[in-house]
Amino acid sequence: MTQPLATRRSLPMAIVLIVAGAIGWYAAFRLVLDKLEVLRNPQADLDCNISVIVQCGANLGSWQGAIFGFPNPILGVTGFVAPIAVGVALLAGAHFARWFWIALNLGVLGAFGFCLWLSYQSIFALSTLCPWCMVVWAATIPLFWTLTLFTAREGIFGDRMQRLGAALFGWVPAITIGGYLIIAIVAQLRLDVLATL
Repeated sequence: MTQPLATRRSLPMAIVLIVAGAIGWYAAFRLVLDKLEVLRNPQADLDCNISVIVQCGANLGSWQGAIFGFPNPILGVTGFVAPIAVGVALLAGAHFARWFWIALNLGVLGAFGFCLWLSYQSIFALSTLCPWCMVVWAATIPLFWTLTLFTAREGIFGDRMQRLGAALFGWVPAITIGGYLIIAIVAQLRLDVLATL
C-alpha cells in the first residue's frame, strides 16, 4: 500500500516551500517598505538603488509595478504565505487532497508566469534590474520547478506526467540554475549591467 503524499518523500518539498516562501516573502516585504518610503518622500534614496540600472525606484514607480491597481509587492506579501503554510503543514504530517495540490500548483504557476513577465518588463521596457524583485524571481523559479515536478512525480497529474516528473525531479537544481543564467545573460546583453556597477 502506498503512503499518502504528505508523509512520503515530502521533507525536501516542505523545506523548499518554507525556505523559498520565506525568502520571497521577505523580498516582497522590503519592496512594500520601499514603496511606502517613496510615497512619503518621492525623492527618497532607497537602499536598493545601487546604480542607474540596478535600482528599485524605477520599477516601483512604473505602471508595471502596480499592474492590478495596487503595488505588486502586496501580491508577494500575501501570496508567499501559502507555500510557507503548506510546508509547515507537511512537516506536521498534513495530508492534502489532489485538488489542493493542483490549486497550489496553479497558484505557483501564476506567480512564475508573472515573474517572467516582470523580468521581461524590467529588462526590456524599464531597462533596470530591481534587486528585491530579483530576489523574488530567484525564490519563485525553484519553487515552481520543485513543486511542479514533485507533484508530477507523485502522480497528481496522472501516469504519463508521473514518469516525466520522476525523470526530471533530480534535475531541479540544474533547471533552476539554467533559469538564473538565462535571465542574467539576457540582462547583461541588453543592459551591460557589469559596466555600470
